[in-house]
Amino acid sequence: RAASLALTPREQQEAIRAGERSVTSEAFGAEWRVGDDGGQSVTVITPFHRLALAARHAAFKGEPLKPEDRDRMLQELRDRLMLWVSLRGPREDFARHLAPRLLLGEREIQPVMVQNERTAVRQKGGGFLARNVYWFPAKDLTGTSRPTLVVRDPDGQEVARFAIDLGKMR
Repeated sequence: RAASLALTPREQQEAIRAGERSVTSEAFGAEWRVGDDGGQSVTVITPFHRLALAARHAAFKGEPLKPEDRDRMLQELRDRLMLWVSLRGPREDFARHLAPRLLLGEREIQPVMVQNERTAVRQKGGGFLARNVYWFPAKDLTGTSRPTLVVRDPDGQEVARFAIDLGKMR
């Protein structure tokens, strides 16, 4: 098992079938999620996961996944790895200027796009939750890579660290 960063037609069909069958599974998506003890998490959006998720949503609506939607999603992730990151902080604007980096061995990979939530959501137990999206170039990653996502605040202080094992994902 390893993450496919570029899907063959057979893998595309497998992802769509997995998504359609997942409508009865509460555990869908667990293989792509990495969390920490503080309630923060990163969800790795591989092409397989993206198609399966879209097929799941279409199945909930009783519709098939449209070929043009499939093609658009695969194009969005072409040569990129997308990460959905949920972070907790003390103020509603804490996430605005966070800086993510992907560490691969000694290499530090800069994101190609960062979408930090400007106004985090207030949590019932206190604090705020920000949902951020980061895209990284996939050219140096393989399906078995083990990168680490590190997110820092504007002062360079580490806010979160997630060890990602692409070998455990599809």
